[in-house]
Order: sequence, then structure tokens, then C-alpha cells
Amino acid sequence: MFSFDPNRAGATLLRVSLGVMYIAHSVILKFFMYTLEGTAQYFESIGLPAVLAYVVFAFEAIGGVLLVLGIRTREVALLLVPILVGAMWAHSGNGWVFSNPEGGWEYPLYLIVISIVVALQAQPAGEHVVIPESAEAV
Repeated sequence: MFSFDPNRAGATLLRVSLGVMYIAHSVILKFFMYTLEGTAQYFESIGLPAVLAYVVFAFEAIGGVLLVLGIRTREVALLLVPILVGAMWAHSGNGWVFSNPEGGWEYPLYLIVISIVVALQAQPAGEHVVIPESAEAV
């Protein structure tokens, strides 16, 4: 038999969706849409070193995959928070709403909160959402 825990299922859904968001933000937005070179140029235009664009891309892509897979969830989610703080800073002059020209800062703030929640809800390594009852007794 299987035991289903809705709290753990919800935490897993939030973790996986956050990981997918990081993958989309890095691979689709930075790699395919703006290109890494274009992202580096944008970083330079706001006073950041161009090389930081490549670092951010790598952290978001790798961190997203690790979150989807549930590997080192707590550490990964917390390590990605400074990137979101940087994104919030980069968009801070554009207003609250992310649909403003050049984007606003509410979406990065929301993702900071989600990343912290995912870190707080992270299960110890090796635990799953659905666990056979015989495994629980071990």
C-alpha cells in the first residue's frame, strides 16, 4: 500500500514548478531569447560585469534542474535567492508591475519568497511524496 501526504505533495509541486521557472528563465529567456551575449551586454548596461551574466545563467539552469530532481533542495533554493535579489535590484527603477517596460520588481520578490518557502519545506534526502508503507517501517 501507499501513503499519500498532501503537504509533501504540495511541497513537491512547488519545488518542481520553481525549478522549471529557473530553467525557463535561464535557458529560454537568457539563452534563446536574448542570447548569452545579449544578456551579458544588458548586465554591462546596468553596471554589472558581463561575465556575471554567464554565472547567473549557469546557476539558474543547474539550480533549476537540481530543484526539479529534488537534489540538495534546501541549499539550492537558498543559493538562488541572491540572484533574485539582483534581479529585483535590476528592475527596481521600473516600478512594481513586471509588465511595465523593462519589467518591474514584484515577480523577483515573489520568487524570493517561493525560494525561501521551498527551502523551509525541503524534505531530508531520500524521502518521496508517495512512500510504500513497508518502507516507512524500515
